[in-house]
Parts: sequence; structure tokens; C-alpha cells
Amino acid sequence: MKLLLIDGHYYVYRSFFAIPNLSNSRGEPTNAIFGFTKTLRLMLKHLQPDLGAVVWDEGVPQKRVELQPAYKETRKEMPKPMIPQLDFIQQLTPLLGFRNISLPDTEADDLMGCYTITACERPGMEVVLATNDKDLYQLVGPCVKVYTTAKADLASPKDAFALLGEDQVTAKWEVPPGLIGDVLALTGDSVDNIPGIGLGRKTAAGLIREFGGLEPLLNNIEKVKSAKTREKLANAREQVLQNRKMVELDCRIELPVPIDKLEIEPDYPALIAALEKCEFKSLLQEVRDEAARNRI
Repeated sequence: MKLLLIDGHYYVYRSFFAIPNLSNSRGEPTNAIFGFTKTLRLMLKHLQPDLGAVVWDEGVPQKRVELQPAYKETRKEMPKPMIPQLDFIQQLTPLLGFRNISLPDTEADDLMGCYTITACERPGMEVVLATNDKDLYQLVGPCVKVYTTAKADLASPKDAFALLGEDQVTAKWEVPPGLIGDVLALTGDSVDNIPGIGLGRKTAAGLIREFGGLEPLLNNIEKVKSAKTREKLANAREQVLQNRKMVELDCRIELPVPIDKLEIEPDYPALIAALEKCEFKSLLQEVRDEAARNRI
């Protein structure tokens, strides 16, 4: 069995900025809707999953705000033309066959972590994470891979997508997946407004590899070769430990929808009616042909 978990907001934003200036005859923007729909349909073609869900952010956890009140404060507001499209996409998602999953004051990466851990307890289950979230790379392991179409991650220019497993993620981050959180504790994350301590990712990864993890590094700061780096680590010890808590996924949340309820079941008549409102000619024809093949 294969479970596909999709980082909803990431793909909405990516679609919005990748396809500018697309609207229907009424002047309603449709660029994000088009890109998101095409992307999910491509994932189905590439991966042929048995189960799937689109997971959404719905606020931020209080515990992270308490640790660092400025968490995510620097994020820009959603562009106005994206707001109605996001609502439409969330209504469209079940028609494409996927369940929407979110919880108040919960981030998508935590929920994706919970589903991943639970799914991997089942023999023969494979989990694919469609995301660009740094924190989720920590989950990659024997039954977990990350789906990507980024050119830098493709083995060949002819490849349409890649599934990044332990070896690929280790090569990308220069540490095994389980130590990525330790690297992020040192570098911080400007996207989420988690402050770094003045170390780049390459330097941080080198230190984590050399000492075998964050804890042995902080317990042996005097053994770090660079005096400047020793000073940074000594002065920012509490910040680093706080950062480590910030990037740790909360995988103890009760699943809002059981895994067995995540069967992928497109509703072709409703999907066609929704896409007709957007006036997507070629995409509509693809879906109509597919519905005919499935005798819907």
C-alpha cells in the first residue's frame, strides 16, 4: 500500500507564482487552481498511490509561539488573487479524490509527521511526502520518501520526478535524515523566522557529522577547531537548544481522519462541473476522457 501526503499550501503557492496571468472570461484568477489541479493529477500518474490526503496549515501551535513569539511573523500576507482560489482548491480537492486534512492551531508538517509515523507501523506500507518543507526531510527512512520535481533533485534531465530516499537526502543535506533537525538548530530557518547563530548549512552539517549529533557537539564545544565557531556555539547554546525544540515535529497528535479512510476516489461529474467554471479547455478534455475510460 502507498500513502501520498501532499503539503497543500506549498503547492498552492508554487502554482500561483509558476503560472501568472491566467483567468476565466469573468476575470476571475485561475492560475493557482490550474497549477494545483495539474500537479495533483501528475502525482497520481507518477506514483499511483492507493491512499492520499492534502494536508493544510491551520494556524501555528501555541507551544512554538511560546518558545519564540516571532515565529513566522516575517511571512508575507497571502496575495489577494490567491485567497478565493485557495477556497476553491480546498473544495476541489475531494473531487480530485483526496481528503482535506487540517486541525486548528496545527501545522501541516506536524500532521504529515503523525500520519507518516502511524503508517510506517503497518507492514508493507510506503509513504510518499510531496513537500518542500525542510522539517519533513527528517522523516525519510526505509518506508518514507520525498516526491520532488525540482531539477536539482532529478537524476537525469529527462526525468519528470524523483523520489528521494535516505541516500539522496543524506547527499543533499550532508547528514542522515535523523540529524537534519540538529543542523537546522544551528542554522535557524529564515522562512519560519527561527534565528540562526551565524553558521551556514555546510559548516553546521560538518560539525554534526564530526561530533555525531547536536548534544555531543554542545557537550564538547572546547574540541571544535575554529575559535570563532567555538565562541558562537558557547554564546548561543540556549538559542540552539530552543531552535531544536522548534524544528522537532510533533507526532503525538491524534489523527483527525483514520488512514483507512484515505482511499483516492475522484468524483468525475462534480470535478468536470467545477473545472468548467474555470474554463480549462485542454485540462477539461483530459478529465472527460479519463472519466469516459472509467465509465463514469
